[in-house]
Amino acid sequence: MKRNTILVATMAVVTLGTTTQSCVALATSSVGLAVLKQILLGGITKGLNIFSNKDSFLSNQLIDAAMPQQLRDVNNTLQKLGLNNLVQKEKEYIAQAAQFTVETSRPILINAVNSLTAQDAARIAQGGTGVATQILKEKTSQQLMAAIAPKVDAKLNEFGIVKTLNNALAGSNLLGGLLGGQNSTSSVTGGISRFASEQMVNGLFNIIQNHEQQNSSAIMNSLRGINQ
Repeated sequence: MKRNTILVATMAVVTLGTTTQSCVALATSSVGLAVLKQILLGGITKGLNIFSNKDSFLSNQLIDAAMPQQLRDVNNTLQKLGLNNLVQKEKEYIAQAAQFTVETSRPILINAVNSLTAQDAARIAQGGTGVATQILKEKTSQQLMAAIAPKVDAKLNEFGIVKTLNNALAGSNLLGGLLGGQNSTSSVTGGISRFASEQMVNGLFNIIQNHEQQNSSAIMNSLRGINQ
């Protein structure tokens, strides 16, 4: 009888311990996920604030680093033709077009952050710095491109830069190769707007990732349940 009592008591302690650990793990996961979301939302706000200001957009190295090689080649060709002013104007128009994408991008990114799960948090905890932004990119990059590309194309055409670039490059034998198509107005129109949109999307993720890296300790500590 005494042995049975001890066995039951032992089982009760084990069950209680397991339940307690599960509750702690659940609480840690909930808190960690909340901290993760807060930091990602901070990175999104930071990036979109930069997009909202033309000068900040133009001077941001993370956005410049996101420029597709094809667009760099176009700009290099223009510079070789002595059209440095046109390159600067193109960059300024792209920066102005970026302002018109902010309110389109914001809800897409916020919804993606709010939909992050405990499984996503576990992947981030195991993967380390940069994984959170990578997951966000996986969830939204195609949607962002589809949403902002028409706006970018409309604005660049409204500013007249696409037509100007087409006229400037019309006599260059490099045009078809640079834009991945025939030497035609349509290749320029589609190419410049597409490359500008890619730069905006990838530049925004560069900023978010940089913000994530700056707050990596807070993210990892919260996900692993380490008190700060």
